[in-house]
Amino acid sequence: MSSPRPEPGRRRAGVLTAALALLVLPLAPVPAAAGADSLERGPGRHLVAYYDFAHPLPGDPSRERDLGRSGTVLTLVNGGERMRVRDRERGLVLETRQLTPAERGNDDWKAGLYGPQGVPSLHAFNAARAATVMGWFKTVGENPGLNSNSADPADRYGAVGLAGVLSGTSQGHDVRALLELITVDGVLKVVALGRRVDGGRSQTFAADADWRQVLPPGRWVHLAATFDFDTGAMALYRNGSPLTGSAVLTGDPWGVVGPPEPDTASASDPRGIKIGGSYPQNTREGNPCSCRMDDLMFLDRALTPGGIRARYRSTR
Repeated sequence: MSSPRPEPGRRRAGVLTAALALLVLPLAPVPAAAGADSLERGPGRHLVAYYDFAHPLPGDPSRERDLGRSGTVLTLVNGGERMRVRDRERGLVLETRQLTPAERGNDDWKAGLYGPQGVPSLHAFNAARAATVMGWFKTVGENPGLNSNSADPADRYGAVGLAGVLSGTSQGHDVRALLELITVDGVLKVVALGRRVDGGRSQTFAADADWRQVLPPGRWVHLAATFDFDTGAMALYRNGSPLTGSAVLTGDPWGVVGPPEPDTASASDPRGIKIGGSYPQNTREGNPCSCRMDDLMFLDRALTPGGIRARYRSTR
């Protein structure tokens, strides 16, 4: 990790100089924050949503502006502006966490948005041929958390949510493209998890290494996941370099073999974004992450290894 970055708003010179009660995205997107135009040029035109957690929505610090092209505003669920914390290495970042693991409830700190009829500003992921989810992550507490939905006080969640785009029929948990930690054959792994068809089967690409090797507790790591809905290919990257891994399911769970071509995601607007756990509409706690996050990006293409490396270097 490089030396501490300058104060927010100046820390990306050359890259950046932005319906369930309050937790559902308004139908009209908010214009991107000033200085985001540079992200629209070249490969940046695929940057649908980007959050650096240094751009609160004017008049409502419990919400975060989008620096990508879509203007999709996030809600900082349960913790509001307290979830924007100052990290000595990266300045202002998002903190997510589980608050009362011994109690059944939905008070975990997470971020996202949810639209039960789909979120129009995320239309770029409607019938998309590919997607990329990436960002900086640091675990700062116990993961996975105790399962607050279980009667067994020792039971723990089988996954830790990082960041993802919901499917078009999601109940707040099912995704189209997701970065997370999940148990594979009894071992927690860093994975890319994707679903091409709403209500259809998902596929998981799991890194070979134990998650603590990929994401050492207390250390900032850049993770990226790419999803090609046409070919079925998925990939994971750590600090700009590919991670070795494999698909968990055999066969063709996405149904990409055979006509018609090309294969795309379902022709539906995603129901939102989830960050640091599931159910951004705050109806349930699920897979909470005791983490800090920064520079989260959601793109409607599968970036090449060179593209991933460039994004990693530009946000260090």
